[in-house]
Amino acid sequence: MHGDINKDLIIKSISQALDQSIKRVSLKPISGGSISRAFKMESSAGNFFIKINNGPSASKMFKTEAYCLKLLSTHSQFTIPKVITNFNDGGTSYVITDYIDSAPKSKNYWYDLAIYLAELHQHSSSKFGLDDDNYIGSLLQKNTYSLDWPSFYTEMRILPMLVLAFERGLIDRTFLKMVEAVLPQITNLMPPEPPSLIHGDLWSGNLMVDKNGNPVLVDPAAYYGHREMEIAFTRLFGGFSAKFYERYNEIMPLEVDFGNRVDLYNLYPLLVHLNLFGRGYFAQIKDIIARFV
Repeated sequence: MHGDINKDLIIKSISQALDQSIKRVSLKPISGGSISRAFKMESSAGNFFIKINNGPSASKMFKTEAYCLKLLSTHSQFTIPKVITNFNDGGTSYVITDYIDSAPKSKNYWYDLAIYLAELHQHSSSKFGLDDDNYIGSLLQKNTYSLDWPSFYTEMRILPMLVLAFERGLIDRTFLKMVEAVLPQITNLMPPEPPSLIHGDLWSGNLMVDKNGNPVLVDPAAYYGHREMEIAFTRLFGGFSAKFYERYNEIMPLEVDFGNRVDLYNLYPLLVHLNLFGRGYFAQIKDIIARFV
């Protein structure tokens, strides 16, 4: 055991998934974000990344994460961690992928990121959503299919996070009703586009580099959405090169005045952060809504 981590169970599960015995195992904790604990396992069968969570939703959270990783891997050129296995043991949930060794970014890193993301976004569907709900961070993300983006953005993205913030005492009823009232104005500014497969949580913390210097996507909250939502999210916390935006816009030009819509899409991740991390994000949300009141 490593703390309350069942090392023998991990070895057994990986052995079964790979159909080979594993020897010479070392397990060490690494930085894995604010939601779950993370470990690197070195072994005779290779290196593995192990995420562990004891939360009540962890089992479903890891199952949907594994599904999203496989979905992105199927429909993109990105390096995506290969899911080895995921399982639950006595209230502790595990998801195990191969370990991505990292190197400095290649000289074409930002151009490749733009090309791969544009290709991902070209993978479409007849409806917005996904065939199951998933998670963004530790929060449930509803994905019930909708034929139009305004309905999906309103009913599956903004309203659930708004109601959750109200239930947690982070906003009052007056503000909730104010946002509900202006949502039609907000969605009216979003240009019609076919559904695009998007990563769904694309900020610099979920973007890595593999051993060849190529872009890697991790921790997806994937669904078929509006691709402007994805590009807007990359601008919320920064860290993306201008080369990326220039190349993406050459391949899949964004509609005119996209810069004026960035905050409208980022209302969603800001509400997510409000619910995850508290009132520090409320001022930004309030400023966005104030434009329409």
